[in-house]
Amino acid sequence: MALAAISLFSSGLTAQPGWDQAGGIMACIRTPEFPAREFAITHYGAKPGEDCTAAIHAAITACHDAGGGRVVVPSGIFLTGAIRLLSNVDLHLADGATLKFSTDPNAYLPVVATRWESTECMNYSALIYAFGEENIAVTGSGTLDGSANASNWWAWAANRGDEPSLAAPDAAALVRMGDQNVPVASRVFGAGHYLRPNFFQAIRCRNVLVSDVTIVNSPMWELNPVLCTNVIARGVKISSHGVNNDGFDPESCRDVLVDNCTFDTGDDCIAIKSGRNNDGRRIAARMENMIVRGCHMNGGHAGVAIGSETSAGCRNIFVEDCQMNSPILDRVLRIKSNAARGGTIEGIYVRNIDVGQVAEAILTVDFLYEEGPKGNFPPVLRHVRFDHITCSHCPRVLWIQNFRAATVDDIVLADSTLKGVQFPDLVVQASKIEFDHVNILPAVVGRSLHSRKGPGVDH
Repeated sequence: MALAAISLFSSGLTAQPGWDQAGGIMACIRTPEFPAREFAITHYGAKPGEDCTAAIHAAITACHDAGGGRVVVPSGIFLTGAIRLLSNVDLHLADGATLKFSTDPNAYLPVVATRWESTECMNYSALIYAFGEENIAVTGSGTLDGSANASNWWAWAANRGDEPSLAAPDAAALVRMGDQNVPVASRVFGAGHYLRPNFFQAIRCRNVLVSDVTIVNSPMWELNPVLCTNVIARGVKISSHGVNNDGFDPESCRDVLVDNCTFDTGDDCIAIKSGRNNDGRRIAARMENMIVRGCHMNGGHAGVAIGSETSAGCRNIFVEDCQMNSPILDRVLRIKSNAARGGTIEGIYVRNIDVGQVAEAILTVDFLYEEGPKGNFPPVLRHVRFDHITCSHCPRVLWIQNFRAATVDDIVLADSTLKGVQFPDLVVQASKIEFDHVNILPAVVGRSLHSRKGPGVDH
């Protein structure tokens, strides 16, 4: 008999547990405030079309020394190298202003203390960098242009046929250093190496705001707060399609808000992390208490991803009222780890998501990622809930690849309508997966879409 749709029901699952925590998290997140003083970079010698690095540095220093305020980039295109933010400084781009960053790696020296793909090292400065500061911001309606393309930064990570990318040996060396507890001061990269800088990186900072700016053409990750508390990204528009061009990558942070941002990226729109392998366990700083709301995800590997660097764990992530729609957006929620990275991921809540189309699935869990089961730290995933998800086209609902030593447990999908589904769920080594009032409408009438069970699966 032809099957036009599937409705999956269970009892006692109509509540939305977990969301009562979101109000408490929001109460802890405060927008930083700055004194009503302005320091125009043109007053310190900046001129459109010229290298203004020294002038911007002078304006930031003067603003900081005066007790804080706003450093203003006026309308025009201003060229610059690395920018270092200081406490109580709001770097503000006026309407029509563009900061266009150099592609000369020497413009991001000397090396600074950083994390590169979640392992600590000394490397090129981020294009905009802060370390140990309080009350910092990048705001305004202007544009931050990283100038990256396939002939400069992105070439460092490009596939070279049978040869590894330029960055691959350095990336492998850094992971080995982290696993072998090499002192961070001895993990020196920068000149002569190929580990690209991120666009914006704030490390061990408190009260961080990025608001309203447009960010394009990043060398690598766009916004990367690390070990920070009270972080807000609001109204930011990101468009960058290079290799590893994630949009927003918070690492080991607490109390984070991503509000009304737009992502069109070459990798995950949002990727949540907490350190890689032994280095992440050494620092042992969990990622927790994050709210994503009102965002638009137009392209990328996932709307929201957790991992693959999850070694210190992740909990209390809330995603609501977002729109995700693109033939090149692969998943709504993507979770990836392995037995080398490990970590406990728990308390992930997603609701009121309007999905036009995704290329792979609503939820993917990949614990066979890279090293897979090779390691002594099998990851744990539990307490993931979706409520009120609507989708016009998704090839499948669930794609879960796990191994016996790791845990995937308590996945709930409720009160949702998913159309255009083409394939049964792929679920391997998972426990307690429940559907409550979920309508699944197949792309082809007559195709059976009853979820396929793998070992240890309970639907």
